[in-house]
Amino acid sequence: MRKFSADTIYPIDSSPITNGVIITDDEGKILSLDILENHDSNFIEKFEGIIIPGFVNTHCHLELSHMKGKVNTGTGLISFITDVVTTRAASEEEKQQAIIQAEEEMIQNGIVAVGDICNTTDTFSTKEKSSLYYSSFIEMFDFFQEKDAQNKFDQYKKVYDSLNTPTHHKKSMVPHASYSVSKKLFQLINEHNSEDAIISIHNQETPAENELFLYNSGAFIPWYASFNLILNDFKATGKTAIHYPLQELNPQLKTLFIHNTLSTKEDIIAAQKWNSNIYWTTCPNANLYIENKLPNYQNFIDTKAKVCIGTDSLTSNWNLCILSELKTISKYQSYISLETLLQWSTLNGAEALGFDSILGSISVGKKPGLNLLQNCNKTIQENTTITKLI
Repeated sequence: MRKFSADTIYPIDSSPITNGVIITDDEGKILSLDILENHDSNFIEKFEGIIIPGFVNTHCHLELSHMKGKVNTGTGLISFITDVVTTRAASEEEKQQAIIQAEEEMIQNGIVAVGDICNTTDTFSTKEKSSLYYSSFIEMFDFFQEKDAQNKFDQYKKVYDSLNTPTHHKKSMVPHASYSVSKKLFQLINEHNSEDAIISIHNQETPAENELFLYNSGAFIPWYASFNLILNDFKATGKTAIHYPLQELNPQLKTLFIHNTLSTKEDIIAAQKWNSNIYWTTCPNANLYIENKLPNYQNFIDTKAKVCIGTDSLTSNWNLCILSELKTISKYQSYISLETLLQWSTLNGAEALGFDSILGSISVGKKPGLNLLQNCNKTIQENTTITKLI
């Protein structure tokens, strides 16, 4: 048994506790919550700062960890995608070493669960023996080439089938983005996913996405042409990009929209009318790295949207640290409260990935991990630090 105390405990699913005490068993399971005066201080691990549950990273590309520092910042999404496609190759040893190091970085930064995008099997050996909770999203795309949809689906279905999922792991087949998936491939994904599948899809990262669907114009058109992709099977919808997956996805499945840099209040409302079980993942450092732009978070607050935090990959970020993401949000949109940021980065993420029965809040019976944040002063600051307690 262990007892932890700090200036404030943030259980997340209940009110903060001043000078609270968390009692756990030796494996980190929460046995009870109490206040300091009821306990002998000689048997308590007492800290300055706040104790929160472990962080949940709802969007990562762990398999791209070997590309850290290889892609320039500020080039925009389309150039970024091109760079990833053309520089992704590496030796098996290099990839595996980078994956292991990146996972260890997440663990040390207090992350307990990850929503991870997979195009290959590269991360599977690490995941199968990991202490982290993983929801692996096997990502598919055919760039509107419907004649190739079945072949592409079969290719990625083999990746899906090869992932063994321990009891604390999940897996789903998911579309990459509005601008890269044909109606036929959407249909195949819908037909083959189970009823408890979780969908993840990149959404509205760059103005060119909306231009494509509104007007059949913009920077994606010459980009497709550069790869000899003919858009005979694509038709503009006359609506913003998010409306295409709203038309093609299964509204009965939990859905995570990723990035949402350009999502308007109207986009969010339309999506939430389509499916009440939607989560909105923001990856602020990656948004700055690629497009040098952040979402307007007030849109999500005003619509009572369930926001989560992701890091994206080391290709598009300087580190894999949820606290670093919160610092960026606080720096540029400081009106967002500490309580809201903690909700986004813990319980919302656990719910989004389907791990909220065990993670996300300091609640009796859960094993959420415990993080100590210091130098908060009622908000996340540049000098705020994290220490993983359990």
